[in-house]
Amino acid sequence: MTNHNSGLFGNATYRVNPYADYARIRALTPVYPTTLPDGTPVLLVTRYVDVVPALKDARLVKNINNARTASRWSRLMQSVFSASNMLRADPPDHTRLRKLASEAFKPKYIAQMRDSITTIANQLIDQVAHQGHMDLIRDFALPLPITVITQMLGVPSSDHAKFHEWSNAIIASGTLSSESTVAGRQVLPLVLYMRKLIAQRRRNLGDDLVSQLIVATHEGNKLSEAELISTTILLLIAGHETTVNLIGNGMLALMQHPEQYMWLHRTPAHIPIAIEEMLRYANPVQLVNRYASVDMEIAGVPIARGTHLQLLLASANHDDQWLSNAESFDVTRDEAKHMAFSQGIHYCLGAPLARLEGEVAVTTLLARLPQLQLAVPVADLTWRSAIELRGLKELPVRW
Repeated sequence: MTNHNSGLFGNATYRVNPYADYARIRALTPVYPTTLPDGTPVLLVTRYVDVVPALKDARLVKNINNARTASRWSRLMQSVFSASNMLRADPPDHTRLRKLASEAFKPKYIAQMRDSITTIANQLIDQVAHQGHMDLIRDFALPLPITVITQMLGVPSSDHAKFHEWSNAIIASGTLSSESTVAGRQVLPLVLYMRKLIAQRRRNLGDDLVSQLIVATHEGNKLSEAELISTTILLLIAGHETTVNLIGNGMLALMQHPEQYMWLHRTPAHIPIAIEEMLRYANPVQLVNRYASVDMEIAGVPIARGTHLQLLLASANHDDQWLSNAESFDVTRDEAKHMAFSQGIHYCLGAPLARLEGEVAVTTLLARLPQLQLAVPVADLTWRSAIELRGLKELPVRW
């Protein structure tokens, strides 16, 4: 297979607008060879019709060791972080880990959090309302979900900034998109912190998420110490990074379409549906990883065992072969079959929480700041460097 591009992810245009690149690639080939920023070769699956079945294909695995003989470093990383991590696990480990973790994410439990999330959102607006301007990421989109997830985990508010710093470093290291060699250094301080927090909870159980994970049982199984640490780290990162991007990217799209902003302001009952369009159009998560555990084909393209693939959720969401006018943003579109939360056994465990936080955030912003608008040209906005998550570094707004 010809390598059309030696490094799609390194293109300056990709960071600003990946969707133009995705459209070009979809038109070119269903399986696109490129390299990760660290030089690792990877195949991109780009079209909705191929991404959906690939997400549900048991031959495409998450754990690299189930697809190829891993390097010594990779095996070490597995023992430190990945082996006990749902994000990197395959059945039967994944089934057991997910079942135990899902005890804390039942929809009934999440729904009860609406009032406390609304209180946090209003407190954040109270702090800036008199100014007439803010950085929507720093002052609202970031503190809202990190306050929620750290409260759920029972982490003191004084440690919130530290947690975000660690989380940011782990994502920037590329840990989520490859077997990164820098990941261990980024993960270690967080592992040590979580180990200490878990030990405290074992001595004095509370009603927080860490305590629930300690006591959770399924068919006589409990989470091991390593599994507790990696699950809490995963929940911390997944529990706030993606929601920051949902709020930031979604509000940017809304401010770029002021007529839709005002329509939603007048029709707040429609906000849950608008959140689905924000998830589809502005894609907080761009892609997910898989490894081929056998020789196989995707869309007629041969894939050798051990091949690293990335399934482009964001490209599938913008595929006009699946959805008419997929490149346009339309909050009246009632389309829930998007790929923002993946599909299959790895469907996002935190989807109900992310949806609730997104809904409360947008509802609060529209009610409190109906005149909200961008304070800088769109071209001046800068995007974070991670390839698997798409989010703004800052979003200056005024009202």
